[in-house]
Amino acid sequence: TPTGGRVCLAADRLREGTFSLTYADGVADIDLAALGAFHRGHRGLATVTVVRPRGQFGVTQLDEDDRVLAFEEKPRLEQWVNGGFFVFEPGFLEYLEEDSVLENTPLRRLAADGELHAFRHTGFWDCMDTYKDAVTLNDLWAAGDAPWAVWERTPAADAGAR
Repeated sequence: TPTGGRVCLAADRLREGTFSLTYADGVADIDLAALGAFHRGHRGLATVTVVRPRGQFGVTQLDEDDRVLAFEEKPRLEQWVNGGFFVFEPGFLEYLEEDSVLENTPLRRLAADGELHAFRHTGFWDCMDTYKDAVTLNDLWAAGDAPWAVWERTPAADAGAR
């Protein structure tokens, strides 16, 4: 089932109010309260969280003689990309069909209609698309250095640790 089609399957449960959605293959330390406040503040039908991930390769700057002037290993991308965390109003469901791929027609139509806004997240974000990603994220978790584990840093968690 395409991503939009999966949302259609749950549409009856989503018509009552604002709802959140994620692809579930990304992890981040997004402040969900700030994301929700941003969404409510712009009054659009949809908010997408955008991120600037690190590139996959090192980048070189060359002169006309092919001398390397600068080298930067895996810099952050200049562009903001879809981070896979969304907030929607029920009216968004009218943009979907059972065969919709969320990232294609629905989001493009929302943007064209001025109903899609972007919440810029500058904190930790990573995806688990490859085996290498899984190893990296599992290593962070095993080392106790999982920046996305925000529940470990909440006041309630801190109080429980006392």
